[in-house]
Formats: sequence, structure tokens, C-alpha cells
Amino acid sequence: MSDNNSLIIKNGTCYIEGKLVNTDITVSGGKIKSIGKADLNNHKVYDAENKIVLPGIIDTQVHFREPGSTDAEDLESGSRAAVLGGVTSLFEMPNTNPPTANLVEFEKKLKAAKNRMHSNYAFYFGATPSNTDQLAQLKNVEGCCGVKLFAGSSTGNLLVDKEADIEKVISSSDRVVSIHSEDEDIIKMRKKFIRKGDVHSHHDWRNVECAMSSTRRVVKIAERYNKKIHVLHVTTKDEVDFLAMHKKNVTFETTPQHLTLYAPDCYDKLGTYAQMNPPLRGKEHYDRLWTAIKNNIVDVLGSDHAPHLKENKDKEYPNSPSGMPGVQTIFPVMIDHVNNGKLTLNQLINLMCENPCRIFGIKNKGFIKEGFDADLTIVDMNKEVIIKDEMIASKCGWTPFNNYKVKGFPVGTIVNGILVMSNGKILVESKGKPLSF
Repeated sequence: MSDNNSLIIKNGTCYIEGKLVNTDITVSGGKIKSIGKADLNNHKVYDAENKIVLPGIIDTQVHFREPGSTDAEDLESGSRAAVLGGVTSLFEMPNTNPPTANLVEFEKKLKAAKNRMHSNYAFYFGATPSNTDQLAQLKNVEGCCGVKLFAGSSTGNLLVDKEADIEKVISSSDRVVSIHSEDEDIIKMRKKFIRKGDVHSHHDWRNVECAMSSTRRVVKIAERYNKKIHVLHVTTKDEVDFLAMHKKNVTFETTPQHLTLYAPDCYDKLGTYAQMNPPLRGKEHYDRLWTAIKNNIVDVLGSDHAPHLKENKDKEYPNSPSGMPGVQTIFPVMIDHVNNGKLTLNQLINLMCENPCRIFGIKNKGFIKEGFDADLTIVDMNKEVIIKDEMIASKCGWTPFNNYKVKGFPVGTIVNGILVMSNGKILVESKGKPLSF
């Protein structure tokens, strides 16, 4: 009955079909072999007493900066941070240098990831005005989670801002098109609102209408062609109200940052370290996002992990780059919100396990089911931790949640049936594989 990759998770409270069940899980050959009382003969055992065993957490938006800016992050360091934070699978973004915007660069990224990433992974294919002919070829490309479209400029040089080109991308793609939704014309027009040295002006510059104008446009195009789009990091109450009425073709995401930090406090406290695109906004937007979470209108949570070195973040605004790390903190921050009663555990598992699989078609993940991949996140709901910069495995070495106290913390990360992280330590190197769709 035993093999080298067999493991029993014993005495845990397991999240199965929306309920917490006291049972054992037997893992063999990277799969969940059985759920129920297990024979301990010749198996490695993980004692999960007083712990909750969850389906592996999925982060659908990270930027690991490889190739290009590997001084700030790379595929190994970013995925190390992921598993330390309980994340078992992730989607990595294409705005690298060079961008992942053709099949040659895509293959290079898959090769770079092989035997180097601690979590499972998939990569986005970056849309450009000139590569729409390749988008229909992505259906069966290994490890491709979809197409990323930057409708407004952010880090990197991937930009598709003309309506005719956006239409071409959405209408050509056989995969979900995930969109950074800001209006480039408004971004350019409103540069006069930038106050040099004052990061508080960031959300005046990239204002609500900048986001809303773009989101209205991409939704209209998706509905015209009956295509699926996914709007990333939604930040405004206006977009939430609009998107709630357009769910047939559209899903959307928000981030833990936008559910935890808000203006002006975040800029007072963090300065340019709170700078990201789209921006952190006022409390009325934060409140509306939480209402949308509670009412199950938001589909997915992604970290938008986008690290920059401190020496760059310390530059005077607006020369400071936008973006902050988040893959290691997304789950602890959100579990803390569960403990605070802001959302239920069921809602969190929908947002970070089940919905990503449903929306993007990830195979054999997101649920604790016999025959499914043994990706599991083990959490101690009572463990209290003060998050510190020194804990962050990302090469950037900082977090916007420095000195933030959380209750609930991941204590075990199992990837493809192998315990890769236990109590804050990486036990084995690089066990991640490309996701299947």
C-alpha cells in the first residue's frame, strides 16, 4: 500500500464540500487517494490536530520579474514566498523584459520555471496590438492560464490602449482575457494632477473615472462578442456596482491591499510604499468592496504581488514605481479577516480555491476530493503572528503589512502530495509543476 510519496494527514479538520469534517486524508503519488480513517502502516504522517486542512490556496495574479528585473524577484524567490504563505499554485504575469508575448518567450519561461518553482504555476500570455493572430493558438499550450491585456500603462511596456486593438484581442482569444482596466487617454490627460513629492495625489491622478471608463469599454466589447473577460484588481465602488449587473461574460477580482488599506491613512503611514496601480482609494471604496465580498459579487482574490527594491520605492513621487509584494501575505491577511468576521471561511475558499478553478478551467485543483491533486494548505486558526519585513522571502525584503498583527496563519503547505513548508521552514526544494487547464 505504501510508496515513497505517500503521506497521511491525520486528525485534521478538513474543508470538504463546504463543510469542516474531522477526518484523515491519505495522499499517494501526488493525488488524494482516500478521505476517511487511514491505516498508518508504513506511511509518513502529518499530525494536523487542532488545525484546519484546506484545498491549496491559488493566487491568480503575481509578477515575479523574470526575465528582466531579477534583482527585485525571480521565479524561485517568488514561489518560495508563495509556499511560505500557504499558496500552492499561482498565475504569473507577462510584463517582463522581454515580455512574454510570443510562443518563443513563453517556452523560455516554462523552461526557466522547471525544477525551480516551489509552488505550481501557470503563465499569462501578454497581448500586444500585433500578436492577436497568436491568441487563438493558446488553447492547448501547456501552463498557459490565459491572456493578459494592459488597457492602461503600468510596470513594463505591454500596452493595448486603442479600442480597435482591445476589440481585436478580446474577439481573437480562445482563453479568458484578464484585464488591467485603466483608461490610457485619461491617465495621460490627468498627469497635471500629479503633485511632485506627494504620493497622496496618486489616486487623484488615476481617478475613479480612469478605471470606470476602461471597465465600461471592455465589458461592452466582451458582451458584443460573447467572450469571457476577467477584470483584475477592481478598486472602485462605481465598478463594483456596474460589474454586478454584467456577470454573464465578466468575472472580477480585488486584492487584500484594497480590503485592508485605504486613503489617506495608507499614504500617511506608508508613503510611496502604498503606491500601486490601480491605486488604494478612500474608505467609501474600501467599504463597497467589503459589501461586494459579503454579497458574493467579487469572484476572486489575487495579491497583485509586484515587488520593487526599497531603493526604487524610496525615490520621490512620481519617480517611485507602483507595486508592492503580496504573495506571502495574501492568505494570512485574509484568514485574519475571516477571524474578524468580515467574511466566512466558505467565502474565502470560494474566492481563492474554487472560483479560480471554475473561471480559468484549472484541472484537479481547488477541492479536497479523491483523485484530485494533493495540494493542501494547513492553517492554525488561533496562531497569532506579527508580520515583519524580515519574514518576507521576496527579494525586495519588505511588505506593506510590516507590524500588522494577524490571527490565523499557515503552518503547512503541501504541493503535489509533498510537504514543502512546515512551521515557516521550506523542507524540500522546488516541487512545483505547470497547471493543467
